[in-house]
Amino acid sequence: ALNFYANLFNAEIKNRQTYEEKKIDVPSSFRQKLQHAELKGKGVHFMAYDASPDTPLNNGNQINMSVDLDDLDEGKQLFNDLSSGGQVHHEFREREWGHFGRCTDSFGIGWMVNVDK
Repeated sequence: ALNFYANLFNAEIKNRQTYEEKKIDVPSSFRQKLQHAELKGKGVHFMAYDASPDTPLNNGNQINMSVDLDDLDEGKQLFNDLSSGGQVHHEFREREWGHFGRCTDSFGIGWMVNVDK
């Protein structure tokens, strides 16, 4: 998923660390998963990790990300890229404050894309 986002946001994955590098009790099949990574690019910086097997997740509501942009065409393209293979909840269209759309991407992550007037 991080490779997809790195490409989408023209960003670089930094400080990639796996559970193999940490003294954490996880199954051997999980050792190559990410314990920490950062995605950094122009206007983007977020951190991510693969939750350990003892962490309960509720698929679809574990996180929602919001992106604010200044360029309408860039906003449209980003929304289309994020929603491709996922689900659109609110079409990207003009609202009172600007343009907005909400979707879930193909990895199950919720996104809100906003372009102010």
